[in-house]
Amino acid sequence: MSALVFDCDGVLADTERYGHLPAFNATFERFGLPVHWSAEEYGKKLAIGGGKERMASLFDDPAFAAAAGPGDRTEMLLTWHKAKTAAFKQLVADGKIPTRPGISRVIHAALADGWTVAVASTSAEASVRAVLENAVGAAAADIPVFAGDVVPAKKPDPAIYQLTVSTLGLDPATTLVVEDSRNGLLAATSAGLNCLVTVNGYTRGEDFSEAVLVVSGLGDPGRPPIEVLANRGRAHPGAYLTLDDLEACLP
Repeated sequence: MSALVFDCDGVLADTERYGHLPAFNATFERFGLPVHWSAEEYGKKLAIGGGKERMASLFDDPAFAAAAGPGDRTEMLLTWHKAKTAAFKQLVADGKIPTRPGISRVIHAALADGWTVAVASTSAEASVRAVLENAVGAAAADIPVFAGDVVPAKKPDPAIYQLTVSTLGLDPATTLVVEDSRNGLLAATSAGLNCLVTVNGYTRGEDFSEAVLVVSGLGDPGRPPIEVLANRGRAHPGAYLTLDDLEACLP
């Protein structure tokens, strides 16, 4: 049986620019922290896997560490990240985070065709489930989610994909990962999995030389045709990707 494993942020929805960034900034403001990330600054933070880890990087600045106070940093980060997750979930509930084209169509088609579908992300599980439910509706109840701190190391470490494969009993040869960043691509390929990349504004210029297929998105009928940036497999994409195209990404 074939399996399809999606990353969440930047893959299921445009979460980074429209969700995580404003949620981080709202949290900084709520706690009176002297930080406000611009879109450009946040793009650099994306090299760090995990929300708490991105927040923790702020302590590298002595001025920020002094402004944050002498409290326990672990407790601070847990408190801030909990508030940030709540702010993010509210943005999802308010319809502020657009689902990427093709996600709902492809996931429903894969489930109907008997594929195993899962999500593997380094974001907080509550955030991932909120995005997934918003993207595919009731079908989200049947999709296993591996997220947050279920593994000790974040992407590009392959741990999250190794856990997904072992828990679900997947065959790496028939499992395709959909990612959007080099960190995610490296995590997938280091776990021995084939990877399709759907780029976004933050990741378009990254190196995806290990990906079997690199496209601007999955696309949908009636929308502008997708752009194929690299194709190292057997797929012959048209204006949008079909389940047959995804299957052709497998060896």
